[in-house]
Amino acid sequence: MPVGDIGKVAVIVGVGASQGLGAAIARRTAREGLHTFVAGRTQQRLEAIVAEIESAGGRATAVPTDTTITSDVENLLDRAIDEGGSLDFVAYNAGNNQFSSLLDMDDAFFENLWRLCCFGGFLVGREAARRMTAGQGSGSILFTGATASMRARPPFTAFASAKAALRGLSQGMAREFGPQGIHVGHVVIDGMIDGEQLHGRFPELKERMGEMGMLDVDAIADAFWTLHTQHPSAWTWELDVRPFKEKW
Repeated sequence: MPVGDIGKVAVIVGVGASQGLGAAIARRTAREGLHTFVAGRTQQRLEAIVAEIESAGGRATAVPTDTTITSDVENLLDRAIDEGGSLDFVAYNAGNNQFSSLLDMDDAFFENLWRLCCFGGFLVGREAARRMTAGQGSGSILFTGATASMRARPPFTAFASAKAALRGLSQGMAREFGPQGIHVGHVVIDGMIDGEQLHGRFPELKERMGEMGMLDVDAIADAFWTLHTQHPSAWTWELDVRPFKEKW
């Protein structure tokens, strides 16, 4: 078992493939000694991440969760506290970068993207803040952003509107809960992540982007952990990360 704070837990929402950001953040928090609760919709994938963490000496628990359902989110966070300890680190990484031209977009497409990318973040953020402020007065709530959080372009208009809304949510939370000892942060991922999702959809991109042309998932996870460990006198709300060769 790694050395760490035995009574503290991490909750990572939006964990899928092993070579994905959610899993990388989970491995990072577990390596620091936090009992890490991994949440997502696919039990098999969650169990695979738990096995990875435990084989490395960490502690982890899989909790299948639909982050757009209030009762699921409440159950996830209550279980983490009941079984692990104080809620120290929460990351909201759920999202789906789907695209469509606006004229071809139906109502459900737009609403479903908003529910996953923004509404789920609201539920997790609200419930985490409720628990962290109830006598604890500490902890980090971190959100995964994207280039689309800052600017929109077709055919990603629906995705951008949802990610921009999540950014606004995180900023409002940072201003409300920072004075209460809760560090709320937003990490803008400006570039393509070198992970399973991108490889499956666009397998030719990695060769085209070249060495270190994409963001390494473990390096991004390090950035999340750096935010979490910042001294309260110098907190960062928003951090943007990108490959050194990325044009911006």
